[in-house]
Amino acid sequence: MSDNNNDNRERGMENSEHQHVESEHDGASSFSRLRSKLSFERLVEMGAKLGLDNPLFLCHDHVAKATTSINGKEYLNFATYDYLDINGHPELTSAVTRAAQLYGTSAGASRLVGGERPPHRQLEKAIADLYEVEDCITYVSGHAANVSTLGFLFGSRDVIFHDGLAHNSLVQGAKLSGATRISYPHNDPEALEALLREKRGAFKRAVIVTEGLFSMDGNIPDLPRLIELKKKYDCMLMVDEAHSLGVLGATGRGVREHYGVNPHDVDMWMSTLSKALCGCGGFIAGSRELVEFLKYGSPGFVFSVGMPPIVAAACNKALEIMLREPERVHKIQHISQYFLEYAQSRGLDTGVAQGYSNVPIMLGDSMLAGCLASMLFKRGVYVMPITFPAVKEGQARLRFFLSAAHSEENVREAIDKVVEELPRARQSLMDMGYTSSQLLDEE
Repeated sequence: MSDNNNDNRERGMENSEHQHVESEHDGASSFSRLRSKLSFERLVEMGAKLGLDNPLFLCHDHVAKATTSINGKEYLNFATYDYLDINGHPELTSAVTRAAQLYGTSAGASRLVGGERPPHRQLEKAIADLYEVEDCITYVSGHAANVSTLGFLFGSRDVIFHDGLAHNSLVQGAKLSGATRISYPHNDPEALEALLREKRGAFKRAVIVTEGLFSMDGNIPDLPRLIELKKKYDCMLMVDEAHSLGVLGATGRGVREHYGVNPHDVDMWMSTLSKALCGCGGFIAGSRELVEFLKYGSPGFVFSVGMPPIVAAACNKALEIMLREPERVHKIQHISQYFLEYAQSRGLDTGVAQGYSNVPIMLGDSMLAGCLASMLFKRGVYVMPITFPAVKEGQARLRFFLSAAHSEENVREAIDKVVEELPRARQSLMDMGYTSSQLLDEE
């Protein structure tokens, strides 16, 4: 699948976000005339008719753990990236305080021209050591790390093969590069090899792009097989570990530890710093030559202010705690498997999830997902609906993020409430005249 034949998810996103309406009365500044209704807006409108609150953009009163407080009320929280229960740790607070006293709260400039501070280099060395590679570069944004790296490294004579469920940042980076972009069916190495066999020879350079843990579906790639294909067809390999770092492997070192692969068999290890490492930003780890090239040319690094030193200090301390306390990794692995097994035992559809930190409850219909999330919120369970265009039509779901902070009791309570509210949500939608083939199929 190439640029000329994008997947449904991408087409839907483009079509739903912007739609120009020609009219002699259109004003240049009238945004309302330049776009169509977003899918979430339609969900909110339908929810209002059912007397349900909007579950989006709610403000949390303090640090969110297994539970969170919103407007003074406590909820079971399944919308946190704090996989290892480190966010808010006293050692992080102390590290941030010391860094703020020494360096302030801003890097003050692009690192290239005056924004370099010791915490940046300390964090990059720690990450390079973690992956057992030569060097690392940190970006102020995880999304920008992918966009800017792919967009800068590859060009019109190159080809990028990416998993069909690759994150938006990877797809946008591929588009920006001007390289030919080919999407292969999700987690299907045989289909990828067929594409490599047919297409690879027409291009100067090629890169295979995958994720260490797919955040919407909760499954992992066959990394050893992708490494075989990378070597056989002379490709680079990039792995986005945004959701697998801290979650996979005996000590949280990610998908390469999970499989026991040689870290040098992957050319670019990428991850965000906002999940297990409790900060903000992203990184690329790999060879010294690659990192130096990015530091002097990648637009998202060169033309952006440096990461705040306090954030680098927090991430470095979180990484230290992760390695010092592997029991946190074992806890997230246990509770994730427990969630998957308990949800399945209650008859819920968990799709292709394998029980790694995020598990979907598949519902199909977008309106049903939104309605159920709002009804669960009223019952004290905070979980987000994922609907078109974030996923394809007909694949809406509730996405549960798990944390080492969650207990088995938390999981049972949440799943039991899903089982109780799901038929009520279906019936409520049908009572108000909303029908879809997916709802009717359940009757």
